Amino acid sequence: MFKNQPKGLLPAALSNMGERFGYYIMNAVLVLFLCSKFGLSEETSALIYSFFYAGIYVLSLVGGLIADKTQNYKSTIIWGLLIMTLGYIVLSIPIFATSENHVWLLTLTCAALFFIAFGNGLFKGNLQAIVGQLYDNPRYAAQRDSGFQIFYVFINIGGVVAPFVAPMLRSWWLGENGFLYNASLPALCHEYLSLTDSMNTQNVNNLYALITQVGGDAAGNISQFCSEYLNVFNTGIHYSFIASVCAMLISLCIFLFTKNGLPSPAKKSKEENVTYTAEEKQKMAAEIKQRMYALFAVLGIAIFFWFSFHQNGTSLSLFARDFVKTDSVQPEIWQALNPFYVIILTPFVMMLFSRLSRKGKEISTPRKIAIGMGLAGVAYIFLAIFSALKGYPSADAFKALSPDVADSLKTGPWVLFVLYFFLTVAELFISPLGLSFVSKVAPKHLQGLCQGLWLGATAVGNLLLFIGPLIYNACPIWVVWTVFLSVCLISMGVMFGMLKWLERVTK
Repeated sequence: MFKNQPKGLLPAALSNMGERFGYYIMNAVLVLFLCSKFGLSEETSALIYSFFYAGIYVLSLVGGLIADKTQNYKSTIIWGLLIMTLGYIVLSIPIFATSENHVWLLTLTCAALFFIAFGNGLFKGNLQAIVGQLYDNPRYAAQRDSGFQIFYVFINIGGVVAPFVAPMLRSWWLGENGFLYNASLPALCHEYLSLTDSMNTQNVNNLYALITQVGGDAAGNISQFCSEYLNVFNTGIHYSFIASVCAMLISLCIFLFTKNGLPSPAKKSKEENVTYTAEEKQKMAAEIKQRMYALFAVLGIAIFFWFSFHQNGTSLSLFARDFVKTDSVQPEIWQALNPFYVIILTPFVMMLFSRLSRKGKEISTPRKIAIGMGLAGVAYIFLAIFSALKGYPSADAFKALSPDVADSLKTGPWVLFVLYFFLTVAELFISPLGLSFVSKVAPKHLQGLCQGLWLGATAVGNLLLFIGPLIYNACPIWVVWTVFLSVCLISMGVMFGMLKWLERVTK
């Protein structure tokens, strides 16, 4: 896999893998954790998730500017890892949320999320910029696309394992306290503690039935049970953030021990002392202008891809919890499907691109991105048709059904296998190749900033993530999947319309 690749690719990929492990724990549990910890509505939790996720990518612009100005990418990356570690340490402290501490505890949680987002902003784009600089050497220039695909595989190795950590620790801690896991119970516990006598009769009956299922006493003190179950349930998730702290420290150690083998742009710029004529400067400025126009055009498409794809942490995660049978597999674990598919499918995608290249039919990076948008559309047209045929109502209407009726209507896990297969293939056509595209068109003195712009486009898409849960809870769920299908198809059409110009600029 690493044949004909620069030596610095492996240590850079390993440094990123540890950080991604910690991050994917967060990604898998955040929306559901905010609901179970604080009793927030899904819409509010998704809104916090959207701002957090967007903050990661917006702050990559700040990280890119800092690194470009100081020309000290490595120090910026190290500070990013340290700040992220601090955020995870705060999240790992199990404090039970009550009506008395709700405000300051939620504020502290959001502050911890800010530290993680800011640290990620210092780390993520600048490490990608360093990887791009590895391929500025003409010896490796032809391997740029495949290099970023390899780098992307290592990102997802951490992502495969991470979604198992929180559910495993949560179930272990519940078992240690004599309880079983149930995804629907925390919301009912919060509702009972806040409403008690005014709680809907059907929901009260559902609560009693689930208390018995998880090993509680429905004839005992219900308020005491609800408080105890929520405390145990969420403490297990807090423990999973300790694993995130360990992952950050592993990434930090790998980077510290291998950073001398990675590019040092500041040193390189000191060695270069070239004088250009006025005509050459004008020509260079025009070329840079065209490249930046091309970059912003692709960034516009990326916004809508990430808006659709990152529903895996919001509406798709809620779909796995509500409409898929999760007796043996907890909803967070299904997010491991995406990184698993990335690892399995990347070699085949690379072989396909390599074979086409050898036959003289190489697909340009902009064309690959356009095809990827179409593949994302395939994922959502499948889910929209399936949901319509099953007659699924809105999520709010579905959750109001009795547990027995709801369970009889839930689908098998095969739906998620098909959905994430197409989403992952789409991702492989867009995300790693988007990073490669940015490193191709970015001016050398703006590498960190341009990688930050790519992540900034992702941030804009992530700011819109809360829209999914809003439609999910208000309309028959086939409607929300149709919205994402439309976004993907329109974006694909626009990308194909710009194709010739983009291919000309990136030659």
